Amino acid sequence: MSLPPSNEPVWTFRGYQLKASEFTTAMVHLFRAEVQRANVWRQRLDTTTNWAVVTTGAAISFAFTQSGGHPVILLNILLVTIFLIMETRRYRYYELWAARVRLMETDFFAAMLVPPFHPAPDWAESLAENLLTPHFPISHWEAFGRRLRRNYLWIYAIVGLAWLGNLWFLPIPAQDYHEALSRAALGHISGEWTTTFVAAFFLTMGLIAVFTARLQEAPGEVLPRYGAEKPPEGASRPRRGVAWFRPSARREQNLALIITEQAESVCQRILTDMRRGVTTLPGKGAYTGQERAVLMVALTVTEFAQLKAIVAELDPNAFVIISPVKSIFGRGFSPLQPE
Repeated sequence: MSLPPSNEPVWTFRGYQLKASEFTTAMVHLFRAEVQRANVWRQRLDTTTNWAVVTTGAAISFAFTQSGGHPVILLNILLVTIFLIMETRRYRYYELWAARVRLMETDFFAAMLVPPFHPAPDWAESLAENLLTPHFPISHWEAFGRRLRRNYLWIYAIVGLAWLGNLWFLPIPAQDYHEALSRAALGHISGEWTTTFVAAFFLTMGLIAVFTARLQEAPGEVLPRYGAEKPPEGASRPRRGVAWFRPSARREQNLALIITEQAESVCQRILTDMRRGVTTLPGKGAYTGQERAVLMVALTVTEFAQLKAIVAELDPNAFVIISPVKSIFGRGFSPLQPE
C-alpha cells in the first residue's frame, strides 16, 4: 500500500487527525529511541566481556607467580561462566530492541528509497504487536551459543592452556604427564578426577557451541536468510522486500464472534473503521428462541480494543467471543497463494 497525500490523514483518533508527515516524524523518533536502547544494551554486552577478559588476565598472572596456583585458574573458569550467563541475558534484551530497529529499516525506511512506497503489508501490525506484547526474538540457547562462539570460546581456550601450562611447568617442569596430573589435585579430590571434570566442562561447551550454530533467529546479526525455498545459486542475501525475522507465521491471530441485535450498524463500523471483512451468520438463542445475527471477524491482537469499543458503543448488550486460531490466510493476514 502507498501512503496517502500529505493533506490526507493516515488515521483519526479522539478528534485529531494524523497526517502522513506527522506519521513519518513519529516513526523517526521511535526509530531513534529503539536505536538508543539497542546501543545501551550493546555497551552492556561489551562490559561483561571486558570483565571476563580482565579477570582471566589477573587470574593467569597470579597463578604463574605462585606455586600451586592452578585453583585460581579453575575459579576463573567459574567466573567466566557466570559472566557468559549474564551476557546471554543481556544479549537477548539487545536483540529485542534490534528486532524493532531492523523491522523499521527493512519495511519502512528501505521501502521509502525505492518508489513507489510499498512497505510489507504486515510490518506495522508486527511492530505494534511487538510494542504491546514484547517478547524475546531469540531463545536462551541461541543467545548463549552465539556469545560463546563469538567471544568466550577464545577465553576458555586461553584459560585451558594456562591451566595445563601451570600444571606442567610449576613449580618445576614435570618429568611426565603422571606428575603433571598429580598436581591437579584439589584437596581430597585427586588430579584424575579434577582433570576429568575440567575436560567434561570444556567438551560440553564445545558441543553447545556446535549444536547451537544452526539457531539463526537473531535480527541484529548480518547473516543471509531464506524462506522454505532453496536459495538461488551464489545468492548472498534474502529476497528483496521480505523481513526474514518478522514472525509473520507466528503472529497471534484470532477469530471474533459477535452476537448482536445491531448487526447492520456493527458491520458498517467494522468495515469502515477497522477495514476488516465481516461474515454474517444466522443464529438462534436456545433459551429465548430469539433470532439474532452472529458476526464473524478475523483480527489480530492489536485490534481487540477497537472492536470492543465499536460493539460497546452500538450494542452494550452484545455478546463477544474472541478465540485464538492457528492460521488465517487471505488479504490482511498471511498470503493465501504460495510465494
